Amino acid sequence: MKLNANVSAVVTGGASGLGAATARRLAQQGVKVALFDLNEPQGEALAQEIGGVFCKVDVTSEEQVDAAFAKARAAHGQERIMVNCAGTGNAIKTAGRDKTTGEIRAFPTANFDRIIQINLVGTFRCIAKSAAGMLSVDMTDEGERGVIINTASVAAQDGQMGQASYSASKAAIVGMTLPIARDLMGEGIRVNTILPGIFNTPLLQGAPDNVKAALAASVPFPKRLGEPDEYAHLAETLITNRYMNGECIRIDGAIRMAPR
Repeated sequence: MKLNANVSAVVTGGASGLGAATARRLAQQGVKVALFDLNEPQGEALAQEIGGVFCKVDVTSEEQVDAAFAKARAAHGQERIMVNCAGTGNAIKTAGRDKTTGEIRAFPTANFDRIIQINLVGTFRCIAKSAAGMLSVDMTDEGERGVIINTASVAAQDGQMGQASYSASKAAIVGMTLPIARDLMGEGIRVNTILPGIFNTPLLQGAPDNVKAALAASVPFPKRLGEPDEYAHLAETLITNRYMNGECIRIDGAIRMAPR
């Protein structure tokens, strides 16, 4: 997919972190970008910076996702690029003891389901609706209708203690990548997934310096946290390289996560 002013994109989780870096990189190539996010102040500010449009949306809501796509397409036309970065996590053991009372507790199923609904179902919802929209447009001169990029995590393969729900959601994104690519192969739509390691996103920027230093030291090489633009660079490569399809690629400095 060639990146230029004739192409539009939707980036979920686009107000900060990996999504914001991707939105900026695409906009630098002239792409018209719509940001889907819950953070309205940050989203509106970034949209103004890159000349895009912000759509406040909770990806667990069918109605909000439909309304966001309608707003984005009214502003920019049908997107040919869909980048899914919206997601969250938690840290709760499957079962354990309260440190104060010693009471035995099981992981609340509602907490597990929340992560699945945001990370997995929310991602699939946006994939399906974007792909349906892409089917309505003609193929480009290169024979493509669109490209979809998803965000999993190295936790899909190296889940740590307390990450059962998060790892399950991200492993499912990996697992559905090839089937979706096969679903859409006759329509000129490619689908790939990125598995980031430990990145210097807003989630980590508030951590104490010693914590960030320890995390950086755990990366084999280079011994530092990943920068969001490095994720964005890989996303751009997957978008522009027409032979990349059905792939799940780690970007992690060769890290393999320890149990804790």
